[in-house]
Amino acid sequence: MSTTHPYDTDVAIVGNGPIGAALSVLLAQRGRRVTVLERRPRPYVLPRATSFDGETARLLAATGIGDRLGGITEPATGYQWRTAAGRTLLDIAFSPEGRYGWPDANTMHQPTLEELLAARAAALPGISLLRGHRVVDLTERDEQVTLTVEDGDGTSQTVRARWVVGCDGANSFVREHLGVAMTDLGFSYEWLLCDVELHEPREFTPTNVQICDPARPTTLVGSGPGHRRWEFMRLPGESSAELNKEETAWRLLKPFGVTPDTATLLRSTTYIFRAAWADEWRAGRVLLAGDAAHLMPPFAGQGMCSGIRDVANLAWKLDLTLRGLADAAVLDTYAEERRQHVKDSILSSVQLGRVICVTDPEAAEERDATVLAGRRGRTEPGAPEPAKPLSAGLLHGPSGALAGAVVPQGRVSGPGGTGLFDEVVGRGFVLLTTDDDPRAALGAERWSFLTALDTHVVRLSAPGETSAGAADVVDAVDAVDVDGFYRAYLAESGASAVLIRPDYHVFGTADGPEETAGLVDDLRSRLGTAVTVLVN
Repeated sequence: MSTTHPYDTDVAIVGNGPIGAALSVLLAQRGRRVTVLERRPRPYVLPRATSFDGETARLLAATGIGDRLGGITEPATGYQWRTAAGRTLLDIAFSPEGRYGWPDANTMHQPTLEELLAARAAALPGISLLRGHRVVDLTERDEQVTLTVEDGDGTSQTVRARWVVGCDGANSFVREHLGVAMTDLGFSYEWLLCDVELHEPREFTPTNVQICDPARPTTLVGSGPGHRRWEFMRLPGESSAELNKEETAWRLLKPFGVTPDTATLLRSTTYIFRAAWADEWRAGRVLLAGDAAHLMPPFAGQGMCSGIRDVANLAWKLDLTLRGLADAAVLDTYAEERRQHVKDSILSSVQLGRVICVTDPEAAEERDATVLAGRRGRTEPGAPEPAKPLSAGLLHGPSGALAGAVVPQGRVSGPGGTGLFDEVVGRGFVLLTTDDDPRAALGAERWSFLTALDTHVVRLSAPGETSAGAADVVDAVDAVDVDGFYRAYLAESGASAVLIRPDYHVFGTADGPEETAGLVDDLRSRLGTAVTVLVN
């Protein structure tokens, strides 16, 4: 028997770049019906982003493509900023085994990443992708949004959705249609971007370099297997037209040993970066994500990463709302959490940009002297900073130790074997505890609430330790902390349990069964809706 709905789809996503595609997969994996509306009739074959960090790799793996990411990426060895004379201003070493279970930095050729996401989306029954369909209007009424869509022939149709997410880029129709203003910091420069495919393998140490030369600020970064990108800043008095010529690209690439004999120039084009964010990320049943919500300079490599974090944050909240397990007000925490996070990333990128985008020789000399004085005595490269924690939003209150932080990933051994925690235990909400018999400690009502959320309740034991109570409980996992990683993690914060959100941010920690029960109660309260209790 079929069910008639007053809407065509649960979520309509406008835009099928990596952000929209990732969101469609994350929702479809949760059983949602998704319609993706993409104005381009064919996939865009040129790269934009060139890398993503370890946290983003973990989030991408949650879309089901983790086993194939290694085939399209290369770990970056480091990120170094140099003066025109070659002296080191900033030096960061990347580990191939980062704190989140993935390399600290992963270079990639973006079209291959989009191919992986497209294949994954095609394998899921809940996704309908309409290419060559441009959204020209949207109207919210009676708990649904009606989108007017035109195809390449100008034929119009409507799509009715319970929620709409604009992932349609910097020139977002959705954002413009909503009349959402942007806060623009006014920090922008024009650069020539050159993507090349090398004819022979070459080693670049470190992988990524910024040359802070006032004569021509220059960027060199990896772009996945066999690919590399150079970027050259437009100088004062230099015309965009002159910089944007192919012969100019080859002239600027030649000092780096890149010529028509050694490489193929896939693309050379100028672009102007911006530093801006949308003042509102939600208007009723319409939300913004990715470049539709924020634009940032490239120097911290966080543009696409921020977009993936957006949809990883949004997908599970939309799902809970659609399932009636959370009040729609929970979606306000998406904007609260991500907007502040993105602001911080943009401000950091601008700060880095002010270091490199200096073309006055005297100002550059002063900059170099100041930075080098601060580095005096430091010869070893530093490590990348951990992912920035959330400071507000859907977090345990009062926020305790670890609340808002991204939980690191270690190895555990469970029924499915030994490996990284996410793969062995599974993804979604996780209650990780060292307390015995968590079901008895929580009681039937709290257990039913966690079950409704598809929570993985994990009783953590040390190697050789005998578990008590968790192994014979449905949907509970007894996991062995094979390296002592998680027990040390909990001990450092004086906790026996940690409740982890589906986007890997810590909701909160607790010490002992009583506090753990309060932790679960607080999550239920903050979701803002009653959950049917199934007492066995």
